[in-house]
Amino acid sequence: MTEKSFDLDGRAALVTGANRGIGRAIAEHLARAGAVVAVHFGSSEASADEVLAGLAGEGHIKLGADLANPVFAADLPQRAAEALGRLDIVVNNAGIYERHPVGELETEDWEAIWRRTLAVNLDGPAHVIHGAVPHLTAAGGGHIVNITSRGAFRGEPMAPAYGAAKAGLNSLSQSLAQALAPRNIKVVAVAPGWVLTDMTRDFLAGPEGADIRAQSPHDRTATVDEVAEVVLLAVSGRADALTGGIIDVNCASYLR
Repeated sequence: MTEKSFDLDGRAALVTGANRGIGRAIAEHLARAGAVVAVHFGSSEASADEVLAGLAGEGHIKLGADLANPVFAADLPQRAAEALGRLDIVVNNAGIYERHPVGELETEDWEAIWRRTLAVNLDGPAHVIHGAVPHLTAAGGGHIVNITSRGAFRGEPMAPAYGAAKAGLNSLSQSLAQALAPRNIKVVAVAPGWVLTDMTRDFLAGPEGADIRAQSPHDRTATVDEVAEVVLLAVSGRADALTGGIIDVNCASYLR
């Protein structure tokens, strides 16, 4: 599958956390398919500039926002729609992962990580979606893709807030696929396992990498481009029966 297989000309997309990793790959694939993209970043504006410089086509923008802040998260789609002229696609990719094994932290540290993780990984996407719905409706419908995780099903014993937030995002995706159907808005969750990114590369090259790859019968992890191509299919308009689905991208490392 290549971007040339799909035509997103005239469509505008917002991708959160698009300044690196999976989000960057998604932005690149959408742009090559013809979409104009709002590249969201949290704190690293320089990396967003780098992504923008490499995107195919013209008219792309960058938008900074702290998604843990409900006001900023809800306002992000409005800013994207104003700058791009419309909004057709929203990809909630931004997220954080912090270790906080139960019983090993002081109460205040545990609570702080729990609240911060859910604020970014679950509340943030919910507020972004709420802010985006009027613009997607005005466009005659659209697509929302939420990047979740294998950890929602397999569990995250060292980071339970991460697993809980991603499970909640799966459920939110399915609820909204039904709630937003009358507005012609399709909602899909994409649940990767381990993915080779700039942030995981050194870890996967270390002593634990072999064990992680061995979780898959193919002895590998997914790539950012493989995840991005699944997202591209989900927003293409050529596979809208996927709405309400949770698509696993984990090289058969966990089956459910």
